[in-house]
Amino acid sequence: MIVCPNCNHQNPDGATQCEACYTPLPVTTNCTNCGAIVQADAAFCGQCGFDLKATAGKEEGQVLSQTDPAVMPTIVSPVSTPDTDLPSVDIPDLDLVEPLVTPEPLVSGRVNLEKSSNPNTPVSIEEEELPPTINAISTPVATPEVSSPSPTGGKAIPAKTQLQKQSAKLFHIRTDTDIELPVNLSVIHIGKPNDRVPPDIDVSGFPDSEVVSRSHADIRVEGDSYYIEDTGSSNGTYVNNIPLTKGNRHKLRPGDRISLGKGDLVSFLFQIS
Repeated sequence: MIVCPNCNHQNPDGATQCEACYTPLPVTTNCTNCGAIVQADAAFCGQCGFDLKATAGKEEGQVLSQTDPAVMPTIVSPVSTPDTDLPSVDIPDLDLVEPLVTPEPLVSGRVNLEKSSNPNTPVSIEEEELPPTINAISTPVATPEVSSPSPTGGKAIPAKTQLQKQSAKLFHIRTDTDIELPVNLSVIHIGKPNDRVPPDIDVSGFPDSEVVSRSHADIRVEGDSYYIEDTGSSNGTYVNNIPLTKGNRHKLRPGDRISLGKGDLVSFLFQIS
């Protein structure tokens, strides 16, 4: 049977949408480790705790690309052959001509353009003495700090308050006890002490805990959502007095009543703060 996550209606195996509210039903598959029925998008197996996402990643990595690389054709350019039909022309060699005036090297300076009494006197060129280059070393200038008056009159300004992440807890109805859910776990095991899967929430100290199995149920944390699923307990798990089928999970909402075992003897209220 597939339980609808919206209205908790039990639908037959193989159904794709709920018969009562027409909500699309989750797709189920088998665990590759123990063969238990789990949802196709589940990250872990509720029966054995096997990591299903790691197995899916390995299967995707084994797929090889079958696309052959493109072969580029080799282009051979034609070899140009000389044209034998054209008549040969003799080109005479050119003689090098000596320059008439030998160029003089340029001298840095300024030319004295004053008129001379003798027109045959060459123009004198006065060389300028360049000032020596001084490598200036720039020293940092200390800027005095000007203290501005504090708008709060010298009082310390408190740091901005950061938003805290929401936390969830289970409230035991008979003993008025709050149980905070661990914030650093993605899968929270509920049950009693055992050697196979130690519980993160131990209910052995509550009254009538004999109806609770050692590995009874799991709460999975995905972002800000919480899901509960039965892990094959003897007396079952109930949400709002509706039995939770093994392999199907229920999205918890504030105020949901969770009963571990029959008779509503060990019951909790799911709360978010």
